[in-house]
Amino acid sequence: MAGQKPAPTDLAGILQRAGDVAGTALGSLLTRSALGFAIWDTDLRCIWVNDALEKYDGVPREQRLGRRPGTALPGDAGVLESAMREVLATGISDFGRDYRIPIMERAGGNRAFSVCAIRLDDAEGRTLGVCQVVLEVTGRRWAEDRLALVSEAGARIGTTLDVMHTAQELADFTVPLLADYVTVDLTEAVRLGEEPLERLGPMGGRLPKFRRAGMASVHPGTPESLWPRGEVVYVPPASPFIRVLSSGKSVLQPVLEAAPGTWLDDDPARAGKIRELGMHSLMVVPVHARGALLGVAVFVRTDTPASFDDADLLFAEELVARAALSLDNARRYTRERATALALQHSLLPRSVSGGAAADVVARYLPADAEGGEGGEGGVGGVGGDWYDVFPLPGGRVALVVGDVAGHGIGAAATMGRLRTAVRTLADLDLPPAELMTRLDRTVMHLGDEDTDASGPTLAATCLYAVYDPATRRCTMARAGHPPPAVVHPDGGVVFPDIPTGTPLGLGMQTYEAAELQLPEGSVIALYSDGLIEDRHQDIDTGMERIRTALAQPVLHLDDLCAAVIATLPTTTPPDDVTLLLARTRSRAPASPDDATR
Repeated sequence: MAGQKPAPTDLAGILQRAGDVAGTALGSLLTRSALGFAIWDTDLRCIWVNDALEKYDGVPREQRLGRRPGTALPGDAGVLESAMREVLATGISDFGRDYRIPIMERAGGNRAFSVCAIRLDDAEGRTLGVCQVVLEVTGRRWAEDRLALVSEAGARIGTTLDVMHTAQELADFTVPLLADYVTVDLTEAVRLGEEPLERLGPMGGRLPKFRRAGMASVHPGTPESLWPRGEVVYVPPASPFIRVLSSGKSVLQPVLEAAPGTWLDDDPARAGKIRELGMHSLMVVPVHARGALLGVAVFVRTDTPASFDDADLLFAEELVARAALSLDNARRYTRERATALALQHSLLPRSVSGGAAADVVARYLPADAEGGEGGEGGVGGVGGDWYDVFPLPGGRVALVVGDVAGHGIGAAATMGRLRTAVRTLADLDLPPAELMTRLDRTVMHLGDEDTDASGPTLAATCLYAVYDPATRRCTMARAGHPPPAVVHPDGGVVFPDIPTGTPLGLGMQTYEAAELQLPEGSVIALYSDGLIEDRHQDIDTGMERIRTALAQPVLHLDDLCAAVIATLPTTTPPDDVTLLLARTRSRAPASPDDATR
């Protein structure tokens, strides 16, 4: 205070009115307390500090005395100074204010303190200064930060159902948050979607393969890694990695040495990298979920001088546990998708032929693993699209494209049943409209068998066409399916007006057919909605897109098919895609005796 005698540099002046006994007790409390105490005068210059506070924040007494908080203390001390001025002006104490000092000892990068500021007044009410009480809460704050980071990891790790991508997300998230270099190596079974091991053990005297699925480093190009992503990783038999995988328990090596006489004697390449790049601290954490061993995550410090400690290991284990669930989900998805794809391909025709009536090609693209909507079994990448081509009496040919609602193994199985039903009904040589009506009833019966009264109704769409090369007539009926496209020999592309009909399984009406007269050499294009529908574009845009691609009648059918598929906005469509192209031929009418199947 201007014009007044400077405040004393010890507690005597402040405590002299407290009485001898009380003053002595209070002085002892302040001096010997485990809490940090500092006293600042009315100009907010430090006049006294106890030993505990110096141990808390590492600021020497000489650096603090006579200086204001903003210049004496590290971190964002300006906030403290503003709060203390408010306390001086109002007399209202400030309790529990957070204050952090940047350090490199923990992944959080701070030491945390809870600071209270209380105004000191004498008996006459005159302001003497501010007493600051400091309690370190780094452990508590770090626990809170750790929970927040684990929660954030849940949002940033496992954003896809791809095993390799998920492993890379774990590595990216933990560098440089926790380590300077991280690798994630997974068993080959995980990458292939097979059943993982319960624990590591020799298989025929050999260890199972591990593949580098993710890696990240503070150094550009990840020079620490001896193997790029996707390659098989060498696992030394007598190493922390094997110990972790065998026991299922993490290993913490605060000090990592590449000296002779260690497990690194059997791995000179890795030992050379450790010495070259200064790797000095190591954590190895098993990646396991639902009782299955998936692989191992390795955390290394190089540039960060502090060694890993138990708190770091706990944090790493929490992050890996969260990532492991996502990895296992991705593995299960890979396995189920592979099963559904195998079923789908086994139920689709191995080859298609239009015989003498037409040249035919077909393509099927499963949906993107991430973009599929998901269905029974949780497999979003495989749906119920199907196509078929088969001969009919009189040299005619039947062309079919259909789509079962949903995705996954169930949709693929239902697709196979519908394909069989269409062939069975076609054996009766039913006209397309009548065949579609009967197929509608068949789908209703299948739905009744597969669900209870409250369950969802099975639904599917279908387009059935019969082409007769003798008359060059094509008769078509459709049930809720996109209209066909017809490419005339001169390159003109039209979408004939075929009565739409309701999707199969609703039983709401009979179906109608339309008959087209086609010049020889016309191309009939049947397709599923995945070819023309996109969440970012309307169906008209998709139809115009394939119209442009089809207007090249001189192309070989394989090339024309590839040209249409190439118009998709992405190589990984969100819904499965089926395309069937048939270039018509013509011939003289057959006699009744020539009718064959």
